Amino acid sequence: MQESKKLSLSSYLMVGSLLFGLFFGAGNLIFPVHMGQLAGTNVGAATIGFLITATGLPFLGVVALAMTNSSSLFQLASRVHPIYAYLMTIALYLTIGPFFATPRLGTTSFEVGFAQHIPERFQTVGLAVFTITFFSVALLLSLKPTKILVYVGKVLNPLFLLFLGLLILFAFFKPMGSVANEMPDPSYVSGAFNNGFLEGYNTMDALASLAFGVIVVQTIKGLGVTKPADIAKDTIKAGFISVVLMAIIYACLAYIGTMSTGTFAVSENGGIALAQIAHHYFGGFGSFLLAIIVTLACLKTAIGLITAGAETFYQLFPHSFSYRTYVVLFSAVSCLAANVGLTNIIAYSLPVLMFLYPLAIVLILMAILSPLFKNRQIVYVTTTMFTLLVSAADFLHYLPSFISEQDWAQKVLAFYSRYVPLFDIGMGWLIPSLIGFILGWLLSLLVKKKPS
Repeated sequence: MQESKKLSLSSYLMVGSLLFGLFFGAGNLIFPVHMGQLAGTNVGAATIGFLITATGLPFLGVVALAMTNSSSLFQLASRVHPIYAYLMTIALYLTIGPFFATPRLGTTSFEVGFAQHIPERFQTVGLAVFTITFFSVALLLSLKPTKILVYVGKVLNPLFLLFLGLLILFAFFKPMGSVANEMPDPSYVSGAFNNGFLEGYNTMDALASLAFGVIVVQTIKGLGVTKPADIAKDTIKAGFISVVLMAIIYACLAYIGTMSTGTFAVSENGGIALAQIAHHYFGGFGSFLLAIIVTLACLKTAIGLITAGAETFYQLFPHSFSYRTYVVLFSAVSCLAANVGLTNIIAYSLPVLMFLYPLAIVLILMAILSPLFKNRQIVYVTTTMFTLLVSAADFLHYLPSFISEQDWAQKVLAFYSRYVPLFDIGMGWLIPSLIGFILGWLLSLLVKKKPS
């Protein structure tokens, strides 16, 4: 048996760079900037909340996979039940894959980097041409997953950091305004931390961490690490590098967003704000720079999502299609969905996101805490059930108005608003999940585990 290797510092940095490159997509650029514009003088509290969900939870997702020696989300979710594992895995990969997150990457690249240079009458054709090109490149690079470390870690990620670093340096050396002078939006006057916390959901990185963990583990194994304990330690170390890098960039972008309101009005979204900031510092070249930054960020994340999704579906259904066929399918569906438009993609994804996020969070936390309750299934089941009761109501709440405003739906939501603490601020799942965890833990102590 071949001896397990020990990774060098350069290998840790490379794998950390890979993980960062997979996580950091368009939403990671857009959301902290817009949050900073709204937060004003309270940008510090908002940034802390944002970092918890946008970096802390993704890191815990990677840690959960490493600590439990789980090679996939399916294996981790099977601790609840095999049927649940199938449903959760399919729903999550379709959400961060061809239905929502991956199409958003192509559409955001176009709208932020190129749409402003194309006449209105050619927008539809321009989007179609761009997304076909974008996803064709992503498809080609995803056909050879063994090369993903080279594509992302050694090429795309350093280029992305170079261009983004230039923009950040200019923004801090020549600030457009003072953070101390920018008034917060009314919603951020007293709720800056909570709003930042919820804003971090939009990155979808906690969901993605359960998908990208597969790629990281395989990469580390490919570097010669074979012992499960060593794989876990190396995954955590590489994940920490990625989290620190993301946290620094998030904080910089949030503060740049706040400073930008000294020159510009608060924009409708962070994409518009980024375009204004880049043009302010670099003029016409700024638009070109922004296009490169966003397109690189989106492309490398698209490669990771398509690769992880294709591998997972091939493993779940080995007698259906080949890996290459799944890559083509995921790329094609993503391309078609991208042409629906960014606004529609975000609107349609929101209820699904509010449904899946609490379930992903409790699965991650239970996996990490599993040594406390000796990995008893009853704890996973009760916690998930109690969480599901609220996340289903969140799903209803964020559905289009022609459904959520029906009389029966309003009665259901009124019940949750009255009896479930924190439901109105999107955190209603928190206390029921805790109750479910405690109940499951107590039941696990009362019922003796059957000998295997």
